[in-house]
Amino acid sequence: MNSKQNNQFTTAAIQMNSQQNIEQNLATIKSAIIDASAQGAQLVVLPENCCSMGEQFATAERFDDLSAMIADYARTYGVYVLAGSLPCPYRPDGIVVPDGRLRQVSQLFAPDGTRAARYDKIHLFTATVADKHGSYNEAATFEPGTQTVITPIEANDTVYQLGMMVCFDLRFPALAQRLRQAGADILSAPSAFTYLTGQAHWSLLLQARALDSQCMVIGAAQGGDHIYKNGDIRQTWGHTAITAYDGTVINHYDDSVLNEATDPEDSKHYAMVLASLDQHAQQQGRQKMPIFDCHRLA
Repeated sequence: MNSKQNNQFTTAAIQMNSQQNIEQNLATIKSAIIDASAQGAQLVVLPENCCSMGEQFATAERFDDLSAMIADYARTYGVYVLAGSLPCPYRPDGIVVPDGRLRQVSQLFAPDGTRAARYDKIHLFTATVADKHGSYNEAATFEPGTQTVITPIEANDTVYQLGMMVCFDLRFPALAQRLRQAGADILSAPSAFTYLTGQAHWSLLLQARALDSQCMVIGAAQGGDHIYKNGDIRQTWGHTAITAYDGTVINHYDDSVLNEATDPEDSKHYAMVLASLDQHAQQQGRQKMPIFDCHRLA
């Protein structure tokens, strides 16, 4: 591997079709991390609700255990792993969330297995959508976070700053701009967009937030049908993608449904999108269009 390749920072965005079998989802997560590490990824981003779609309270009871397992995967395979989101029964200070609610928590684990950062989702999804589910109100289950989070990632003798977002956060340009103002080079956007809202807006939002912030945006998504224990089916859009600072989609998986192999034993149960951060081009692009020197309203 030449020095130019050594200086590249490679990210992997993982698309999943998480069901409510946590152990099966963990097996998929482990396989994806092994695959991404073998292909040179230094940061692996998992989607929102990576360990279970639905069953939030039951999953939250295992928050510490599940976090420790994903941290161990990061340590074992020597990569940064962003656990898209897990429901958590307590705030960052350890206080139990009141009113019987939870926090939706995104965590970054370092290659030594330590937790480098915790971000509690600030913007909670509220919408009426013309799908089988109909009405969405995350605030009924979750308490919003209150703190923006940016955290350093060390790779190739270089420090990259990661600004953390989750799903519905993508609709709020001020958050992406604030993360850039705090020094972000990369924004993570683990998501579980509904099929209809994703079809209408997912790609546009990834590109818009990249343009707003002049950061690489990593959109790791849930995709396909998620069958709940009560028989309800939730559809998510998928189409995992990584977008450059200038709004260019660097790489993407162009489907909601995972392409399963003919032999079920050969199926990966995930899709992976790889892209490298061209930090030099990003810095040049920011210099040529210094929008944050011109910003006047915030």
